[in-house]
Amino acid sequence: MQALTKTDYAILPDRIKAAIIDALLLIAAMYAASELLNLFDNVPNYVRIVIAVLLFILYDPLFTSQFGGTIGHSFSNITVRKDTERENYIGFPSALVRFIFKFTLGWVSLLTVTGNKKKKAVHDYIANSVVVTDK
Repeated sequence: MQALTKTDYAILPDRIKAAIIDALLLIAAMYAASELLNLFDNVPNYVRIVIAVLLFILYDPLFTSQFGGTIGHSFSNITVRKDTERENYIGFPSALVRFIFKFTLGWVSLLTVTGNKKKKAVHDYIANSVVVTDK
C-alpha cells in the first residue's frame, strides 16, 4: 500500500456519522435481543443484562479487528488500520483497548481529530491506529 496523503485520513463528519449509525444499530440489536428473550418464559434479568453488555462491549472491537471497522464505518467509507502497518487491521486486544478509551473519553476523544495531521483521536493514539477513507 502506498503512503497515505493528508486527504486520505477520515474527516470528523465521517467519524461522527459512523458513531451515530453504530449507536442506532446497537439500540436496535439490544431491542431485538430483548424481544427475542420475551418469547421465553421466566428469563432472568441478569441474562438480559449480560446480553446487552456483551453486545455493547464486543460490537466495536470484533468488527474493527475482523473487518477494519464497524457497520457505521462501512457506511461512512472509512476503515481503522494500524498506524505503522496500514495494510493491516488492528488486532482484537488493541481494538478492545481503543473501544474502552473511546467510550470512557466520549466525544472529547473524537473531537481531538482536528488537532493533528493524521486526524487521530486520543483513542487512536492509545491503540496505535489511524482511520482512513476507503477508496
